Amino acid sequence: MRLIPCTEEAHAAAILAILNEAIATSTALYDYKPRTAENMVAWFATKRANGFPVIGAVDDAGKLLGFASYGAFRAFPAYKYTVEHSVYVDSAHRGEGLGRTLMEAIVAEAVARDVHVMVGAIDAANAGSIALHERLGFEHSGTVRQAGFKFGRWLDVAFYQRILATPLQPVDG
Repeated sequence: MRLIPCTEEAHAAAILAILNEAIATSTALYDYKPRTAENMVAWFATKRANGFPVIGAVDDAGKLLGFASYGAFRAFPAYKYTVEHSVYVDSAHRGEGLGRTLMEAIVAEAVARDVHVMVGAIDAANAGSIALHERLGFEHSGTVRQAGFKFGRWLDVAFYQRILATPLQPVDG
């Protein structure tokens, strides 16, 4: 397994498959309908336009096993040092440590890009993701109860954050 930067041309279809499996079978994403190839075009365009990384884990044959990325936390300018991250692993490769590897890589990328706070929005019943975040130094920063409704039940979303030492010289504006 190796880590690589994902590209739209090489990885959009595999990322789409991973996301759509999560949408159909879990509360990792609070979407109802599978995403489309057109959604991926817009997703990658947003990542490129804002300089947001997409890191993939691939096997020796180049098959994408999982990915991590981040994007804007909120649209207001003063949030420029805060990002919301995500990590997804192909269902056939969960439990192999890829989530941790990808999370460590996206945190390192955030530090390199002068991010100050990383936020993960996690379904409060997702004990595995919560444990992973806690092992990596993320702290619970709040829960919004009944924020979503999927699979016939209300879902609580828990926010986990990690404060990074960067940037060394933050600026207003």
